Amino acid sequence: MFDNLSDRLEAIYKKLKGRGVLKEADVDAALREIRVALIEADVSLPVIEDFILEVREKAVGQEVLKSLTPGHQMVKIVNDDLTHLLGDEFVDIQFAAKPPTIILMAGLQGSGKTTTVGKLAKRFKEKGKNCLLVPADVYRPAAIEQLHVLGRELGVEVFDAGEEKDPIAICKKALDEAVNKMSQVVLIDTAGRQQVDDVLMEELRRIKETVQPHEVLFVADAMMGQQSADIAKTFDDAIGIDGVILTKMDGDARGGAAFSIKRVTGKPIRFVGMGEKLDALEPFHPDRIVSRILGMGDVMSLVEKAEQTFELEEQEKLQKKIKANAFTLEDFRDQLKQVQKMGSMEQLLGMIPGAGKLKGLKIDDRAFVQVEAIINSMTAAERGRHNMINASRKRRIAQGSGTKVNDVNKLLKQFSQMQKMMKKISRGGGLNFGSLMGGRGMPGGRFF
Repeated sequence: MFDNLSDRLEAIYKKLKGRGVLKEADVDAALREIRVALIEADVSLPVIEDFILEVREKAVGQEVLKSLTPGHQMVKIVNDDLTHLLGDEFVDIQFAAKPPTIILMAGLQGSGKTTTVGKLAKRFKEKGKNCLLVPADVYRPAAIEQLHVLGRELGVEVFDAGEEKDPIAICKKALDEAVNKMSQVVLIDTAGRQQVDDVLMEELRRIKETVQPHEVLFVADAMMGQQSADIAKTFDDAIGIDGVILTKMDGDARGGAAFSIKRVTGKPIRFVGMGEKLDALEPFHPDRIVSRILGMGDVMSLVEKAEQTFELEEQEKLQKKIKANAFTLEDFRDQLKQVQKMGSMEQLLGMIPGAGKLKGLKIDDRAFVQVEAIINSMTAAERGRHNMINASRKRRIAQGSGTKVNDVNKLLKQFSQMQKMMKKISRGGGLNFGSLMGGRGMPGGRFF
């Protein structure tokens, strides 16, 4: 996400930082380029104009132009204002003091409301909250069944509306059931439309009046760009929203929706959807997003993903094995599976400082499958003592995994390099997730 804007801003910043002296004309020239970059990112024009004016007012001050590093000062101002434009800080969903916390989901058809309900339910369940999902979309074919499928997949209860076809009646009964069953969170999936219309808004207003939700979240399609901000404003004016969840951010290289929504609606972006899987929902931290845009990575989000994925007890076992020089190919395979759970390697690379500058670097996630197939084709003894794998064993492993002997050789070589790296780290007493991810044995070469 934001790839296009990131490339443009990086080029502009490079020019600014390279100048020892900065004149007002230089600031104006840079701002013109930034304006074009934001237009290409599909940011709303009024938002761009306000942003440029604010930045210029700060950038032409004497303390900037006469400082020792005016270019760096200018860059800092733009960075700070971009962060402010995105909302300054992450605003999480606040649970009600007296359960259940009622969350009403709204948005156009096709924006991903139902899937987002599932993603939120998964997030809440991991926080120890039991949820009740409410299928109040009685118009879209299979909408109710989709929610029931998600509920079964997550192990989360879905309200059974039976033959009831009135969304308001469904919500009333569901709320009564939530109170009786002491559900802590109620997520209401409402109907969307192909376009904003009075019927949709009136129904949402009636549902809101009936259930008195603690949060009304608008689900917006990031691929719609600045138009998403205009639609969000329409919903806010009509029913009042408390926050926004941007979906399909993994497919949007521009970012116009994210930069326009907060300024246009005044409401924060709470989460962003980064894929179709139920764990592909990320908290929206404006400062971290700007850091990613500028190629400085997002180490905090990377660490949080690792902490969510890697069990502490398993990591302690791993550290003991590494310190005892007993790390095997089987352990390596298990660790790769854990890394895969964190998301695509392309997304993970975007969180590593400096990785965004490695243009053209492509890592094929399918290579993980190939590595797993090779290791699975080994015997338990071979996985435990890889040095015993001779030429005939390599041929057998290659044949069993559908690969070539050369692929087996590359894996064994990289694994040997990783073992040496881990041995050095363990001697220094510094074993952590970051050091393992940075090792030569992890995805990074031609093989992975």
